[in-house]
Amino acid sequence: MGINQNNMKKIKRALISISNKKNLKPLLKILTKYKIKIISSGGTYKEIKKLKFACSEISEYTGFPEILGGRVKTLHPKIHSGILSKRNNKSHNNDLKNNDFEEIDLVIVNFYPFEEILKKTNNHLKIIENIDVGGPTMVRAAAKNYNDVTVITSSNQYDELIDEIENYKGSTSLEFREKMSLEAFSETAYYDAVITDYFNKIKKNNFPKKRIIYGNLIEKLRYGENPHQQSAIYSKTKDLNIKHMHGKQLSYNNYNDIFSALTISKSLPKKTGTVIIKHANPCGVSIHKNNRKSYQMALACDPISAFGGVVSCNFKISKGLAIELNKIFLEVVIANGFDNEALKILKKKKSLRLIDATRFVMKDILKFNSANEAILTQSEDLKIFNINDFEIVSKKRPSKSQLNNLIFAFNICRYAKSNAIVLASQQATVGIGSGQPSRLDSCQIAINKMNKFKNSNEEVVAASDAFFPFVDGLEKLIQSGVSAVIQPSGSIMDKEIIKFANQTNTVLVFSKTRHFRH
Repeated sequence: MGINQNNMKKIKRALISISNKKNLKPLLKILTKYKIKIISSGGTYKEIKKLKFACSEISEYTGFPEILGGRVKTLHPKIHSGILSKRNNKSHNNDLKNNDFEEIDLVIVNFYPFEEILKKTNNHLKIIENIDVGGPTMVRAAAKNYNDVTVITSSNQYDELIDEIENYKGSTSLEFREKMSLEAFSETAYYDAVITDYFNKIKKNNFPKKRIIYGNLIEKLRYGENPHQQSAIYSKTKDLNIKHMHGKQLSYNNYNDIFSALTISKSLPKKTGTVIIKHANPCGVSIHKNNRKSYQMALACDPISAFGGVVSCNFKISKGLAIELNKIFLEVVIANGFDNEALKILKKKKSLRLIDATRFVMKDILKFNSANEAILTQSEDLKIFNINDFEIVSKKRPSKSQLNNLIFAFNICRYAKSNAIVLASQQATVGIGSGQPSRLDSCQIAINKMNKFKNSNEEVVAASDAFFPFVDGLEKLIQSGVSAVIQPSGSIMDKEIIKFANQTNTVLVFSKTRHFRH
């Protein structure tokens, strides 16, 4: 199908105003080749002249000087009339003629680096000065008038623009202008969203009247949770702070499991923690100073569920551990780095995805979940609890070992889907029951797992993510050999729960904090 010549627009004049001045020379060459006049301002004008290309300065073009320290330079009727005028509108053409204004056919603008400034300083006044006004105004005008005007908002678009101008001998197609217009409106929306987010943060306004969610496309994924679903991953930054070092492309489920695993492993004491995830649920967690032992203890909790799972270690993986990891089928291995020998061993499995998460940090920020056109939002559940947060309510006092295991189990319990029960021994999970409508069923599942895989006689403690509504759950745990239990409290049956614990000489601790996770 041939190109509709009526949709082609000749570029006679271009306005360039950019903060990022990279890769400008090839663009200037093509504009010069097709005799396109260039107007510019400030630092961009100086850069163009430095590169020895012809250019008119904005204030010379408008006949009006830059004022207010550069805050006002492109905000002029001659600029915006030239951008917004409809070329086939007689009234518009007459207005331009009567005012001695000229058409501007190409607008190349990128904004003050507001997002980058936020990373460099907390100086509010400096941050405010990096809110671009003139740039977004010109871009929105050009994007609105895409039928006649081409708008470029990133140096990443230069090559495509150069090809377009070259292919069509100094013109652009309607298809290209439409595409650039969409990207331009996305850019202005993103820019405003970052600014809005900044003001919400400094005002500690977690729940504004208008909620804007923004992000950069990291990659389109093979599919969503299932092959018939489309998916992609976005980030507020341009980097996820994880490095995919080897293996197949990551899927929606992979990312979901990775972030579930990292949330837990980054909460554990440094260089000691191993987490095994299956379907976003922990199926084994352990802390141990010996890294190999840490993995083995986590695996021992439920080696069957670990098959095809995700392993996350908050330490560097060495050769010895790599050999252990290669003994079973895993989808993903995450670590704070891999030594060279470990990489050689793990890379023998072509499909195994290896993730370096050394730079990954869990941030206490709002999390979002969507349903239809509604957005649920809440703060993260990241607090690490210690004994000072708890109340010992039983007559029997916990030993130091029991306390350590109770704290460990409770901190892990929050990451299992509700209703959740975690059994722990020697600061490792030995049974996890999760995702059940009945807390009693979760207890039974955790007990079954423990009975199936536990191979030591060490004492076991239990943690519940919410209160026991009846004595039966506690009774079931105690009958299985559990010596100490931690639960939030808050039930009308709390007194009966305490009474039963005392009757059975069981340690009972109230955490006073519920940890539902749906």
